[in-house]
Amino acid sequence: MPAQPPPVGDDAIREIVKRLSRPHPSGGAVIESAAIMAAGTDSAAIVEWVLAHDGQAEVAGPAAPARGLYGTGFGGAVTAPRSPARYVLPPGALTAVAPAH
Repeated sequence: MPAQPPPVGDDAIREIVKRLSRPHPSGGAVIESAAIMAAGTDSAAIVEWVLAHDGQAEVAGPAAPARGLYGTGFGGAVTAPRSPARYVLPPGALTAVAPAH
């Protein structure tokens, strides 16, 4: 049985998200799903952290139906559901809360 890596803590995930995200026009931050997957860390833990900190999954719109010789051309094509293209975090989600003394 392979050894499992130690769990990643809240602060460590926050730093990963800070590094991978960019500013969003809303004042928050946006992180691309591809960046999460390419991080090489526990991507499921990163997505869970983002969602736990009020991040919203932004699903890409459906692809335009193919037209022409090999497309359906009828506009009624069924597209497979897509996973979120990116996640948008609200303002302040990436700032660490100092513990109260």
